[in-house]
Amino acid sequence: MNENIIKIEHIAKVYTVGIEKVYALRDVSLEINRNEYVSIMGPSGSGKSTLMNILGCLDTPTSGLYLFEGENVSDMNDNQLAEIRNRKIGFVFQTFNLLPRSTALHNVELPLIYAGVRKAERLERAKIALEKVGLGDRMEHKPNELSGGQRQRVAIARALVTNPSIILADEPTGNLDSKTGNEIMKLFKELHDNGNTIILVTHEQEIAENANRIIKIRDGLIESDTELKKSKSETENVNA
Repeated sequence: MNENIIKIEHIAKVYTVGIEKVYALRDVSLEINRNEYVSIMGPSGSGKSTLMNILGCLDTPTSGLYLFEGENVSDMNDNQLAEIRNRKIGFVFQTFNLLPRSTALHNVELPLIYAGVRKAERLERAKIALEKVGLGDRMEHKPNELSGGQRQRVAIARALVTNPSIILADEPTGNLDSKTGNEIMKLFKELHDNGNTIILVTHEQEIAENANRIIKIRDGLIESDTELKKSKSETENVNA
């Protein structure tokens, strides 16, 4: 039986600009189950970034219901949302967001420092996360000593280190060349195969097709929600 991890019902997000109301999201309902790999697509201004911010507990809806692992996060205050983000969501950004003067190991252990994990445990967990992304031999390197692809792997390790319920990746290949981008998408597939739930936000169809389900947003509404049925060989071809 599929276990529901995210459920949103009739979500709207409205911004007031002067006397005008701008609807970023109008009436969005969807469910995401544990161990799904979902892409959210849409052109600029479609509402996909607003939806990502709400799913990532970076923002709250104007109206509607958002249940995260059965917990109502729609009406949470900033401190409660921060607690959900820190414990349950691993973020991967287009710009990596690494501390330039810190080693890969220190960058990865940062979320555990904020969580109050003791030093020996957090170093061990950070090392394991870096090994998972193939950077066991780059732990003491700083970001300027790493390639773009390696920096994104550090960012993915940082997202993994808290054992989050979901990994939310916002245009994770946007700053990478196509070859390096394909390597990062292979890594996401491996993480999904190992049981991680992944939500990928992208404007690129080719990147979106790495997922098993594509949700397209347009004008603040879900335009389509498509399951991609893939054989093992097809998945490998997408990532080749």
